[in-house]
Amino acid sequence: MKNTRRKLSSEQSRELLSVLKTRFEKNKNRHKGLDWAKIQARLEANLGKLWSLDEMELTGGEPDVVGYDKSKDEYIFYDCSAETPKGRRSICYDHEALESRKEHKPENSAVEMAADMGIELLTEVQYRELQQLGNFDTKTSSWIVTPPAIRKLGGALFCDRRYDHVFVYHNGAESYYAARGFRGSLRV
Repeated sequence: MKNTRRKLSSEQSRELLSVLKTRFEKNKNRHKGLDWAKIQARLEANLGKLWSLDEMELTGGEPDVVGYDKSKDEYIFYDCSAETPKGRRSICYDHEALESRKEHKPENSAVEMAADMGIELLTEVQYRELQQLGNFDTKTSSWIVTPPAIRKLGGALFCDRRYDHVFVYHNGAESYYAARGFRGSLRV
């Protein structure tokens, strides 16, 4: 059953912070020069954001800090799982696409699922930034934010990494595949 309160218990918060700290320490190349103590303090002061990170974790995203925006004083988290998160696959792009399917509807859409989790889909620029930190989606693919002009015509964009290159593709927004999900971002 989905947690509709958007708040973690003290024990859940401690467990998640421990997981995030361990991941942070194991992947220092993703966040050079950043201090975990400052990030943890920010998370503890923003329990709604901590809940969103837990949702990312529960669906297999393995969120990690990938940067800090000085101008907005925000830490940036992305899903850093090797492949698109398992708990977010076999979904179409958005609600409109989901409603357009007459049969064999997926359970959800990427845009709705991200909104429910309090996160945003990665943009193409963010996806390419992520790929600078490692090799992601070598067997899967991830929906990304689609420009309105493309979406208006029924399409949606997704990315993956093949042949040591990042590719951006298009598909009908209503399509869904077992190996396609989405990656999210969260600012704290």
